[in-house]
Amino acid sequence: MENEEKNVNTRPSRRSKSDVDMTQGSIFRLLLAFALPLLIGNLFQQLYNTVDTWVLGNYATKEAFAAIGCITPIFNLVVNTFVGLSNGAGVVISNYYGAGKMDQVKRTVHTSMVMAVMCSAFFTAFGLIFKNVLIGWLHPSAEMLPHAQVYLGIIFQFLTFQVFYNMASSILRAVGDSRRPFYFLVIACVINIILDLVFVIRFDMGAAGVAYATVIAQCVSAVLSMITLFKTDSCVKVSLKDLCFDLGIFKHILQIGIPGAIQMALISFSNIFVVSYINYFGTDFSSGYTAYFKSELILFLPLSSMGLAVTTFVGQNFGAGKLERAKQGVRTAVRMCLVPVIVLGGLMMIFAPQIIAFFNNDPAVMAYGALFIRVVTPFYLFQCFNQTYTAALRGVRDTFVPMLIMIGCYVGIRQLYLFIMTRYVANVPVVVMACFPVGWTLATILGVIRYHSTDFEARFANLQGK
Repeated sequence: MENEEKNVNTRPSRRSKSDVDMTQGSIFRLLLAFALPLLIGNLFQQLYNTVDTWVLGNYATKEAFAAIGCITPIFNLVVNTFVGLSNGAGVVISNYYGAGKMDQVKRTVHTSMVMAVMCSAFFTAFGLIFKNVLIGWLHPSAEMLPHAQVYLGIIFQFLTFQVFYNMASSILRAVGDSRRPFYFLVIACVINIILDLVFVIRFDMGAAGVAYATVIAQCVSAVLSMITLFKTDSCVKVSLKDLCFDLGIFKHILQIGIPGAIQMALISFSNIFVVSYINYFGTDFSSGYTAYFKSELILFLPLSSMGLAVTTFVGQNFGAGKLERAKQGVRTAVRMCLVPVIVLGGLMMIFAPQIIAFFNNDPAVMAYGALFIRVVTPFYLFQCFNQTYTAALRGVRDTFVPMLIMIGCYVGIRQLYLFIMTRYVANVPVVVMACFPVGWTLATILGVIRYHSTDFEARFANLQGK
């Protein structure tokens, strides 16, 4: 209580009407108001990803359709790495914002912008140089290979747009503004859908058409996000003359962001080898996985949206010293996650064949995709706890141990399981499918233990010392 009283009068002195102070007011309403635009935005993003898949599945070859699905882990390997770094910047900003330290918010924002330039150059070069090596690890069929190479080559050339959109979005979300990133995503979605239809159906560009539609849409969302940061009257306003590189703040960002980036990168890297097990069973099974992966996001998006809401909520309240309120927010978020997973998961299992048929109506693809849904979906209940608790720990700057848990379960245990089961038990599709629930279940158990053993008071005292 003493800490809470100490921070009550240090609320941010420079707030835009788009900023949201999450240290006071109804927890349920704040979480819902923050997560809902993210969820709808992610659904729109999923919509244009779905259109990508639908257009290729219905107006291009089966090989192009399967190729785009199988290279998703490579794209995620690069993108999720800088998403982890941008999340680190967002946590630092939300902590300072909750504590009312506007000068530190400003320096963190401008240091983050410089970091985005560095990340853009590095990840673009990395992607272009190692593209073919990464694709080779997937063991795609000879028919799938050229489609995968063309798609990734285009995506990596224009990766800068993705980097700046993610960094700008993290900065805006850190001060409670999830609406404007949502608006920009909707605009990008509409552009992507229109261009998909034009490039693939009208001009028969196949995988290249889908890639160009994606990067043009990302360009629009990045430009709109950056214009917002330059024009806003909020404490996160960006000015070229204020660009700086604060080494101390940069270290704080890396302390939070690098574990998350390593975690996401290694999980994506591990999934490259998971996909190689999937590709062993041929194009039909790969296509079934592609269709399942797209439909699975119906469940994952509510959880990831709530996770971002929890990180910001906990981050602001942690910075303000309202530790019990932060914990109460986590409990509320878990209950909010369970509802859509139970309802939507049940519907997905009932209508699994129809869902897969939307993407690809080949009978073999439908059978494999429906089986994927019915084997994996029940275990999403574990993800409700896993995603929420990990997000909460990120908000209190505890990222190293959660990183070890996620890497150990999603990478180590998953790969060990696949190696042993496919070589010494049975190398059949359902065994490969089960590798996902195995990792989720163990990660959830360890994540719950970590969260409930974390000393929030000690971590807040350490934050005050910084």
